[in-house]
Amino acid sequence: MTYGPDWAERDGGLLLFRFRGVPVLLSPSWWIGSVAIVVLYAPLVERFLPNADAVVSISLAAAFAVLLGVSVLAHELGHCVVALQLGIPVRRLRLFLLGGLAEISRTPRKPAQEGLIAAAGPAVSAVLAGLCGVLLVFMPSEGPIWLLVLECAVANVAVAVFNILPGLPLDGGRLLRAGVWAVSGERGIGTRAAVVGGWLVAGLLMLWALWGLANESPDRWLRLGVCALTAWFVVSGARGELAADQRRNWPDGLALADLVRPILQLPAESPVADALSAAAGRGVVLVRADGVAAGLLDPVAAERLAERSPMAPAEQAAEPIRPESVLLDSESGEDIAERVAETAAWQFLVVNEEGRPAGVLHRDDLRASLTPRHRY
Repeated sequence: MTYGPDWAERDGGLLLFRFRGVPVLLSPSWWIGSVAIVVLYAPLVERFLPNADAVVSISLAAAFAVLLGVSVLAHELGHCVVALQLGIPVRRLRLFLLGGLAEISRTPRKPAQEGLIAAAGPAVSAVLAGLCGVLLVFMPSEGPIWLLVLECAVANVAVAVFNILPGLPLDGGRLLRAGVWAVSGERGIGTRAAVVGGWLVAGLLMLWALWGLANESPDRWLRLGVCALTAWFVVSGARGELAADQRRNWPDGLALADLVRPILQLPAESPVADALSAAAGRGVVLVRADGVAAGLLDPVAAERLAERSPMAPAEQAAEPIRPESVLLDSESGEDIAERVAETAAWQFLVVNEEGRPAGVLHRDDLRASLTPRHRY
């Protein structure tokens, strides 16, 4: 599970299906991970099925890779369901090399929300592992079917146990952050605690891998490969979580009014060259004859249009005003910073509580106002 912007859905991979409107994508890197699992896991099949030939071993290893993918998918769907129930949109769910991500559109506003969303994934994995365990009790301990059920149980136990480790970006790290956040009242303190937890988790993973090498464990190479990749994922994810949390910080003494540019309303049919001249650094709302806003004037697009056709209607260079690009002047600084970071727009219409335009905020103006440590 992750939070933050990811606007290019086409870059996520193959669309498998949609769950309650949320696209479920299979990243090309998932195939790389699956091939690696088959290569490393196939030799271990002989430990359970001594009479298995190469075809059976590879087939069962491939089945394990698929079951692991399905287990991760179920885990991420757990996050997705709870987030949607709490009214938090989910951009997409993506399976990739090292697992899966349910990309939540916005950061939970309360510790309880973060805790519930984080706990949902491991809970689903634990339930699936328990169901497989019940089946194993009533099955003879031999044969390919038994091994497949055992693999499914192991996969879900592994997914649940790994994700509950107390370090970001894992679910356990989010639970830790939610707990520290609830106690301290500050999300940033919880993030820093969970980031430290992520570094510790990565270190322990590598120690476990090295222990397997030192003791010549049968799965030592599989363990080393998985642990090295996972440790890298955890460290990178923890660093990303810390950077994302810093982007929410709003400097003391900074007011939104200090950043908002004055606003000018012009008819949408105004010549684009005249609109550019009248703007003079201000934000421009283009209004049609019926009183409906056509959008905000995009200076870059307007300059290009003016070079070709200076008398063309300014509306042709308007950037649509979408709900996500409208900010209330009463919103907190942290919420504004997060909204700007998560929205694919470079200028935002600021309105007052009555819905009247109060100015225009440019992304670059906000970025310039923040310290280097907090920049986007």
